[in-house]
Order: sequence, then structure tokens, then C-alpha cells
Amino acid sequence: MNTDAPIFLGIDVGTGSARAGFFSVDGLLLAQSSCPIKIWYPQDSFVEQSSTNIWHAVCQATKTAYAAIPPQPIAGIGFDATCSLVVVNAKGDPLSVSPLVASQYSHSTSLEIPEEIPNVIVWMDHRAQAETEEINAQQFSVLDYIGGRMSLEMQTPKLLWLRRHRTDTWQKAAHFFDLPDFLTWKATGKTTRSLCSTTCKWTYLGHKKMWDAAYFQAIGLSDIVEEKFQRIGQHILPPGAPVGLLSAEAARELGLPANIPVSASAIDAHAGGIGTIGAMAGSSNPAKTSLQAPMAVPDIFSRRIALIAGTSSCHMAISPQPHFVSGIWGPYYGAMLPNMWLNEGGQSATGSLIDHIITTHHAYSLLKEKAIQQGITPYDYLNTQIEHLSSSLPSYSYLTKKLHIMPDFHGNRSPLADPEVRGMISGLTLHSGLDELTLLYLATLQGLAYGTRQIIETLNKKGYHIDTVMVSGGQTKNPLFLQEHANATQCRIVLPKEQDAVLLGSAILGAVAGGVYPSIPAAMAAMSHIGHVIEPGEASLLQYHTRKYSVFLQMQKNQYEYNTLMSSKTL
Repeated sequence: MNTDAPIFLGIDVGTGSARAGFFSVDGLLLAQSSCPIKIWYPQDSFVEQSSTNIWHAVCQATKTAYAAIPPQPIAGIGFDATCSLVVVNAKGDPLSVSPLVASQYSHSTSLEIPEEIPNVIVWMDHRAQAETEEINAQQFSVLDYIGGRMSLEMQTPKLLWLRRHRTDTWQKAAHFFDLPDFLTWKATGKTTRSLCSTTCKWTYLGHKKMWDAAYFQAIGLSDIVEEKFQRIGQHILPPGAPVGLLSAEAARELGLPANIPVSASAIDAHAGGIGTIGAMAGSSNPAKTSLQAPMAVPDIFSRRIALIAGTSSCHMAISPQPHFVSGIWGPYYGAMLPNMWLNEGGQSATGSLIDHIITTHHAYSLLKEKAIQQGITPYDYLNTQIEHLSSSLPSYSYLTKKLHIMPDFHGNRSPLADPEVRGMISGLTLHSGLDELTLLYLATLQGLAYGTRQIIETLNKKGYHIDTVMVSGGQTKNPLFLQEHANATQCRIVLPKEQDAVLLGSAILGAVAGGVYPSIPAAMAAMSHIGHVIEPGEASLLQYHTRKYSVFLQMQKNQYEYNTLMSSKTL
């Protein structure tokens, strides 16, 4: 290892852990570490965390990773995180966002008061449903740039909820941060916000470089306007732009040298997009010629979508022109790459749905026991079981001919953009053994793949030409998840050489902020590389999946018909 060459630090805060990774100038992961973070559910639809706990986990992961490599110059730091809302006062102390008081927490959870005050409304929190519905009932031009509808996962409904239900917190709050911007603030002391989070989650109009004052006044947040947007961001920079230098205090807490350039942040899924969507083929790449052949950047991106598949899924597509797609977030200007427009689809529950289907089944205990006996994960055991059950069939996919799952157990993020949609299962029997669990697991993977197909088809109808899915995230470890996505979408599935693409994406931001690369596209070309490629199955298999996809679409339609029947005034 050349200890004189610069390295870059990427820091990622997901829903369950904080991770730190050091990368070389060509994108090689040198060391990484993770530290769990706490999460609380004070009541139904409420999900909270502590920024104190999160920052402690960031520091612990960074120290551990840094100790694993020889000392060498760190040229830049990039942060990404979930799009969760963080509330602090003028001193930087956390302010509670919870409906519970400290005494209730001490009896109902393991929350430590006051060190770990619940001052983070997590992205998946659905408390602001009434506020979201109020916003969507009105015609605001800002909604045109978020797919036509406000989402429960976005921040202005949550701000409105706080103003109504935690007036003490609202009045004391000096800063409302998106979690990625909270991290850069902790690192540098700068209150600069990122164009990524403000455009994608806060209704900032990146193409106009402005907040829409009339929107905030109309929904009941006129004090935000009167303060000239001070609490939500007056200085906004694109991802990769330097925010400032790592402060002495933050350096001490992280175990790093001070004065390292820190980049404007990104949402975690967008960092995964940065780490994959611009990947270039290397000499050992097994992909088709079309992936290896040089193309103009717009041509590459019009055919690619980045799928970041973890607890939930995000689908990132970019283009030089804005595409207005109903039910798909965006178009966002400059939110991921400079001078490019981003459309973002997604599924609210992916890994969390798979886990739910498995762990709540009657046969889960038996599954765990058998997996432990063989020294493999439950998912590996289920994949093996699928192979065994399908030994007499042309393809394992045919096992679910009579079993269908519509996977929107936590609402539909896109393209229906409806948080009230619920999951559906068709084809259940009275049997509840391990074989039945195996089939439910396979049908769940297929249902998620059909959701991705629906998103891609929706985007392609509006000007994209997507035939390649660049996949990153935790689900890349599951070959069956990947193959069913290839089979269902008829797109080639491309895995990056560095599978931890989210950390790599943050490191790319650090490389640009540190001046080692002149732009994000230049850094992507140097640091992100294509690894393995998975091709779709044969034509007969496509016909099978197309029929099952038709069932998937019919189930969506049926649910709305059922809801209409049950809302009838004659009942």
C-alpha cells in the first residue's frame, strides 16, 4: 500500500447502523467498520432516534476503521444518511420530538434520559398523515417537482406536525436538519445544507435556487418564511462541494486529524446511486458489449437505473432534461449529479418485508434450527430449499404459479404514491410448514421484482430507455433476489465491483470536496467499476413472469375496488 497516496473517508448512517469506510483513489475499500444505532417506536406509526446516539456510533465506527489502516493523508470526507428529521436548539442540544414525556419513556423503552433524547423523526415515521393529506388536497406548484404528491417520508408535513403537537420544541428549535446535513454540521460547525436533501425532501427548488415562500405560508409555516428560512437552510450547496474543514472538536471525537475537507452531504440512497450509476466496465468485465462500449454520459444514464435495495428500495434515474412522472419523485435538479435531473422511485418495504414474511411464519423456528445446523443463513437455506422443491420444473419461478404477493405492506412509495395501500396475498392454503414458508419467500421476492418492473415501465413511458439495473445495498447478497429482478424486468442486473456502493458514493463526494477529482462524474469514472452481470432468463420464463405481473397489477386494481366498496355510504 502506498501510504503517501491520498485516501477518502465515506460515512453512512442507515436505519440501523452507522458505518465508516476508507477508500483509495481508484475506489478500493481499505477498511470499514460499523456500529449499531438505537431506534424507538413510542406508538403506532411513530419511529424515533437520537442524534446523540447516532453521532456516537459514527465516531466509534470511524475510530475502528481508521485504526485498521496505516497512517496516510485523508484528502476528503463525505457523509450520507437516511432522510430523517433532526431537531436541536441554539446550543446544539437535542429537543424531543416524541409524544411521550421522559417518565413514560423510562417505563416503556430502554431510552436513556437525558443523554439520548428522541430528537430524530425517522424517515419511515408516518405520524404526519393528516398534514400530508392536507397538503395534497391543495394545488401547489412545488408538488410538480416531487411526482405530484407530497409523501409521508418528506419533511414539511413533519415540520407542520411538530408545530401543532410539540409547540415547546418548535419554539425552542434553532435548526431543523436533514440527518445528512446534521452530520456535516457536527463535523464542521457549518449550517450549510445539501441540495440533495433540501430538493428531494424539503421542497427546495434547485433549478431556481430558491424556497417557495407562498407554499410555506399556505400550509401554516409562515414563521419559517418570516425567519427567512434560517432554521431550514439559507446556504445550500450541491453534493461534492466543500462545506468546510473538519473542526478540532469533531476530529478529536472521530479520532482523525483536523482540517480535512468535508463535502456537502447526500441521502444514503443517493450516495448508492453515485457509487453505481456511473460505473465503467473494466477489462475483466463479463458484461455485454453495450456496457463496455464508450458512450456519451446522457446515453449511458438514459438506459440505467440505480436500485439501492436495503430495508427499503430506491430507484434512481437521471437525465439531462426534466421528466415529470406522476407518482415518481422529482424531477430534482442537481440533487445527485451536477446539471442533471433526477427521478426517484422506490418501495417502502423491501428487506423489512422479506424479514417480516419469514420471521412471522409458523415455520420460522424450524427454519432457524436447520440453518444453524448447516452453518448458513436462513436466506441461504431457503434458496437451497427452492432449488430442491423445483427439481422437476423447468425453472424454480414456476413454484409460485398459484401464489401471488402484492408487497405494499407499508404503503406504496411509487408509482401509486399512496401510503394507504396495503399488502395482499393470494393463494394461501391450510398448510404452514417449511415448504409453505419457502414458497411465500419466493413469491415475496417476485412481488418486489414486479414493483421494480412497474417503476421502470412508468419511467420508460416518460422518456427513459432503461434496460440496465445497477444494484447495490444489502439485497445484493441474495442471488435469488437479483435473478428474479432480471427475470421479471428483462433488464440486465449489474453489480458494482465494490459492493458497498453507498460508502463508496460518500467517499466519492469526499474526493471531489478534497479537490482530487474535479467533478462527481470524473470521480465516478475513476472509482466506480462494474463487477458481476446477471442476464434475464429465456423467453418462456419472461412469458410466465409477464402473466404473474398481470396478476400483480390486477391485485392493485382490486384493492382500490375493495376500498371503494367498503367506503360506500350505504353501509
